Amino acid sequence: MKIKWLGHACFLLTSDSGLKIMTDPYEAGFRGIISYGPIKESPDIVTISHQHSDHNYTGDLQGDPKIVQGAGKHLVQGIEFVGIPCYHDRVFGQERGDNIIFNFAVDGIRICHCGDLGHPLDDSIVSSLGHVDVLLIPAGGPAATLELNEAIALWEKLQPGMVIPMHFRNQKCDFPKYGVKDLMKLKPMAIQTGKSEIVVSAGQHPVGQILILDPTL
Repeated sequence: MKIKWLGHACFLLTSDSGLKIMTDPYEAGFRGIISYGPIKESPDIVTISHQHSDHNYTGDLQGDPKIVQGAGKHLVQGIEFVGIPCYHDRVFGQERGDNIIFNFAVDGIRICHCGDLGHPLDDSIVSSLGHVDVLLIPAGGPAATLELNEAIALWEKLQPGMVIPMHFRNQKCDFPKYGVKDLMKLKPMAIQTGKSEIVVSAGQHPVGQILILDPTL
């Protein structure tokens, strides 16, 4: 499977068979605070964690993708997406609304995309997430998402094989609190790949690594 970070919370996952799954497509130029380019890809499936246009904008996409959103189980093209409800803030969604964490498997690899998770998860939700191979987690800090130490606490509980940060400050996005320099201080040793895309195979991916990707767009 190929994992490409387009920018913000948007990834393009391409299976060995060519199936393309996209997460949280953003609106280019959103509120003047992100400058990633427009997304012109043609995904087969798109997951949407919540209804903010830096996470749900499909206007630039090509083709006719199946949209997956909301809590519960969604079976699309042979892949089961499990949506786990949570919140975009610390006050039960009263400030920024709801959020959905999506769990699914591609080519035998368990993916967990946290969307804009805005609060620590209780143990029952952590348990429901189960085994995670690749954790895609916001690491830019408050006020939009988890504080960095809370993100660290979550991946320490989940013990994923690989952590890929998203939604952090970089040359295309300047509103989160934390950026690449902060992420490079994390333990275990974070690796700045210098790439936008990596290839992951079941049973052959690195264990316990934090991989920082460059945005594609």
